[in-house]
Formats: sequence, structure tokens, C-alpha cells
Amino acid sequence: MEPDLEVVQIRRGESFKAWSHGYPFHTVRWHFHPEYELHQVVATSGRYFVGDFIGEFEPGNLVLTGPNLPHNWVSDLPAECTIPLRGRILQFSEEFIGDLMKVMPELSGLAALLEFSRRGALFTRSTSDALAPLMEEIVTANGVRRIELFMMILGILCRARKARPLSSPNYLPDPSGYMSAGMNKALAFIRKNLTQPFGETELAAIAGQSQSAFSRSFRRHTGMSLVQYVKRLRINLACQILMSDEQASITDICFEVGFNNLSNFNRQFLAEKGMPPSRFRRLLAHNINAARAA
Repeated sequence: MEPDLEVVQIRRGESFKAWSHGYPFHTVRWHFHPEYELHQVVATSGRYFVGDFIGEFEPGNLVLTGPNLPHNWVSDLPAECTIPLRGRILQFSEEFIGDLMKVMPELSGLAALLEFSRRGALFTRSTSDALAPLMEEIVTANGVRRIELFMMILGILCRARKARPLSSPNYLPDPSGYMSAGMNKALAFIRKNLTQPFGETELAAIAGQSQSAFSRSFRRHTGMSLVQYVKRLRINLACQILMSDEQASITDICFEVGFNNLSNFNRQFLAEKGMPPSRFRRLLAHNINAARAA
């Protein structure tokens, strides 16, 4: 079975993505992405898959996966059961970490860890316990504190002992092969053309499916409809612009991220974020001013 491409959105003005999710969740599927990922299980036990490795996990399971290495964690829970917090995740690109190592030679020791992660690196429970409070804080941290926590996490991982590889030495991820799958082509098209107009008919043709088959398949892969998926990505992009460009007008942002109607943009932003973009910007400014005054 070919893994699905996960579109990892690292927000404008941030170097990496730190987040958490419950279970079930739409990214819980056999998938890959070009970013490195540090995955820590907080709750539940079950079975996990990394490359050609299959094993059992429990709370405290801590794994670093390299670029394009397929992976998935499947919790052993009744179908109707939901968990608000299953795991915490840190994702960063090869370009970001490579540039960081170039300007900071003290980080050269990361090279071995990153190469090791291409097979999936499983860390000990003691390493996971040491990282747990940092992983919890980094999900909500801002500004310089995010970087401090990121560097502390990398330091602990570099010094970790008894980490072991998961997938076999001869397992080689094949992103070009994965991307030949129709749905992954469609997802890549969305990522590249997010701010442009496109529809389900066009994407179905890219995926090589009928429109009805594509609609069913897309919902199965992402856990939501195409309209919901694109709306969420565009609203997230709008948030990035609001956070990084104080001079951009909300009207300009609306059209920049792919909406063609300001009232609809405001309505969708409110539904997604619980507040209109104008209030989002005011609260952000208040937070920045409070931090400067502290």
C-alpha cells in the first residue's frame, strides 16, 4: 500500500511546526512527508509502523523519523472512543536544519542523529521522560522561547544513549514512487496552487479518478471534504500573514490567500478560529505589546 502525502504547513514567521493531536485524527494513516518528525506518544497503546518496521507502542514512545520515511501510529481503542491528547509532534525541514548547521558549526554533531533518523530512531523511556516537559511547552511557546526549547530538545536527542533504528538497512523510501499515486499528485497540486482557483473536477483528473470516486477517496485520506481542507489551509495561511505582516490589510490578505469575497473570508475565518481576523490581529498586537513591556 502506497503511503499518503501529508502537507506539513510551517507557519510564516516560524522555523518549525510544534503541535499536538488526539485520536482519532485525520493524519493517523500510513503517510510520509519531506520533513523530519519527532513524535512522542502521550496516551494510549497500540501498534506503530515505520518503514518496514512494525512494533507495539505505549505512552512515552519517542521516535524521530527522517524525510519521506512512511509511518503511522494506530491506537488500540474501541471505534467509538476518542482521546483528546494522543501525542505531541515536532516537524522541521531539511533546508531549515541544514542552514542552521551551516551558520552554527557547534551543531555539526546533529549530522549523525539526522542520518540515523532516516531509518526511524526509537529512543529510550528515560530520554522520552526528559523531553516530555519540553515537548509540552514548545507546543504553545512563542518567540525566542520556541528556539530555546528546540535547541534543548536537539541537545537531549544528540546525547541520548541506546537509541535504536527501526526500519531495516535496505529499506529505502521512494518519494518519487509515492508521488506517482493519484491522490498524492492531487495533494501536491493543492499545496503548490493553494491560493489559486481550482475545483474537484480538475483534481479528480489529476488523480485519474471520476469526480465521485475522488470525493470519496479525498474524504477517506484527509478526514474532510475538499472544500473544508482547502479552507483550513487558506485560513492557516491568512493567520501566518496576519502574524508576520502588520501592514497588510485584511482585504488584501483575503484575496492573497485565495478567497474572492471578503464577507465569506471573514465568515470562514470566524468559523475556523472562533474570532474574525480583525480581532485575531488585535489580540496578536496585544500579546506582542505585553511581551515587550515585560
